[in-house]
Amino acid sequence: MLKIVNLHAGVEGNDILKGIDLEVNAGEVHAIMGPNGSGKSTLASVIAGKEEFEVTEGQVLLEGEDLEESAPEERAHKGIFMSFQYPVEIPGVSVTNFIKTAINASLKARGKEEMPANKMLKKIREKAELLEIDRKFLSRSLNEGFSGGEKKRNEIFQMAMLEPKLAILDETDSGLDIDALRIVANGVNKLKSKDNAVIVITHYQRLLDYIVPDYVHVLNDGKIVKSGTKELALELEEKGYDWIKNETVA
Repeated sequence: MLKIVNLHAGVEGNDILKGIDLEVNAGEVHAIMGPNGSGKSTLASVIAGKEEFEVTEGQVLLEGEDLEESAPEERAHKGIFMSFQYPVEIPGVSVTNFIKTAINASLKARGKEEMPANKMLKKIREKAELLEIDRKFLSRSLNEGFSGGEKKRNEIFQMAMLEPKLAILDETDSGLDIDALRIVANGVNKLKSKDNAVIVITHYQRLLDYIVPDYVHVLNDGKIVKSGTKELALELEEKGYDWIKNETVA
């Protein structure tokens, strides 16, 4: 589904990613871990097409299609979803109206007709029930006055409604207490299928107690320096990132 080949990228002339190779297949969950400044969020941003990052070498392919010329909204329409560490607030726009607009914009971009109102309402109810979301929540202004856990739950709801091929969760555990973490992780687990893939970007192993990855990759200084199964995350928890750094230098 996603194939990254020798990816080099940076911002304002500063090299951040220095040769990333990664392949993510449908049905898989990949965790990207690493210390601050290792390039985790930059990798997520480059996949999503954020324009402040410049790709200087390499390719990002989605189902064999090179995404180099695709703007962020085009990538979203092609099936890439990215959750953010700090979701923006949009006063006056309800959660429901926002998601209706997003879905219909995506359908229009793919040359399809808007979703009928009754079908949209049915889908909203089904996904809200799946994720244990109170209907009152759906009428609130997007992220306005939301707690950290509510913001993350809202993003998982958007993911459920949009049904992306590839979901990238960029430090979605940031600032969450245990209860909120469980709710968000439970939502992600319910949405996993053989037809989609998930990339989880995190500092800590604790999220991976709830979202169990098929593969774990460790970034350090813009490169994937070690890959393994979920046991690698446990090893990192025990030994810390200095172990990886020292092993890389050695």
